[in-house]
Amino acid sequence: MKQLVTTLAAVAGLAALTVPAHAMDAAAAKALAQKSACMSCHAVDKKMVGPAYKAIAEKYKGMKPEELAASIKKGGSGKWGPVPMPAQTALSDADAKTLAEWILAGAPDK
Repeated sequence: MKQLVTTLAAVAGLAALTVPAHAMDAAAAKALAQKSACMSCHAVDKKMVGPAYKAIAEKYKGMKPEELAASIKKGGSGKWGPVPMPAQTALSDADAKTLAEWILAGAPDK
């Protein structure tokens, strides 16, 4: 019986590692992207001025959201071609992380 309890505790611990600390609200993240004018240059599944969010998710698969959030706030050039992405300094760290999590998840609607 003790071995069963230990095994169940181990399984529960592993399951907890696969569940994010908080669920992403995809609708809120998409609304934030629209409000922050991100959607002026990016689309979910097609290249516009900037790359599609799905292409970003693929290229940066495994990247930590905090890293992408920092890149969003800093802006940059040369990663996706000659058009630079302006720094998004008006975004709070929390909003930048929300956008990064959403983008890395492939910009889902739900």
